[in-house]
Amino acid sequence: MHDGSDSDSDANVPEGVVVRKRRKGIYILPNLFTLAALFGGFYAIVMAMNGRFDQAAVGVFCAMVLDSLDGRVARMTNTQSAFGEQMDSLSDMVSFGAAPALIAYEWALKDLGRWGWFAAFVYCACAALRLARFNVNTSVVDKRYFQGLPSPAAAALVAGLIWVMNDLGYRGSDLQWVMFGLALYAGLTMVTNVPFYSFKDVHMKKSVPFVVIVMIALGIAVINVHPPIVMFGMFVIYGLSGYIIYAWRRAKGQPTSVISTSTEEPDERGLHK
Repeated sequence: MHDGSDSDSDANVPEGVVVRKRRKGIYILPNLFTLAALFGGFYAIVMAMNGRFDQAAVGVFCAMVLDSLDGRVARMTNTQSAFGEQMDSLSDMVSFGAAPALIAYEWALKDLGRWGWFAAFVYCACAALRLARFNVNTSVVDKRYFQGLPSPAAAALVAGLIWVMNDLGYRGSDLQWVMFGLALYAGLTMVTNVPFYSFKDVHMKKSVPFVVIVMIALGIAVINVHPPIVMFGMFVIYGLSGYIIYAWRRAKGQPTSVISTSTEEPDERGLHK
């Protein structure tokens, strides 16, 4: 029986004919979005080094939008690949790990001395741990929720504060300890087991009531009133929502862990509590 294997296809080739195996390539379209997101993080770092903190914050938010598109584009065009997954993780580490930590340090934390780089490093390290755990636990986590605050939302908290305060005329030296606390909160919340809604069960291909389109239009209009404050406010609410869900589940006696079953390394048994 023919099973489509390479050995069967090679058997049909005449002797003396050299068969060149097809090289494995990479898909361009989703990786273009990933590279664009990576550029957003790199741009944010460069702008922070030049003292353009408003542009640095915008770079992080642009990276966040592009990062949300690469996976969807890959699924819609059926171009998912292991290379794309690894590329996405590395891009996230730069754009949502290193970039926000360096921007926060340059804007406010460096005046705190050792405490400043301590907060920046804790954020950066937690982002790396968050991304590594996400890659390991992809198959065992409830898709409706993230395990801990997702790194783009954590980056939006840090960059959003800088964007808002810079827009209002405040300097980083006026808000050193506020940034210190926010960096620690965002970083440590990334590595908690608190469930944050992922919106992955929202299907774009399904029809929706007309009122949903109206609400989306109103949302866009509200954001345009004052983008820094509105967007930062949205991510503050989201950054607190996980703890509200956690407290609600605990009060109702429901499981607070988003892990269904886990028998693979690393050992995640303690996370079911």
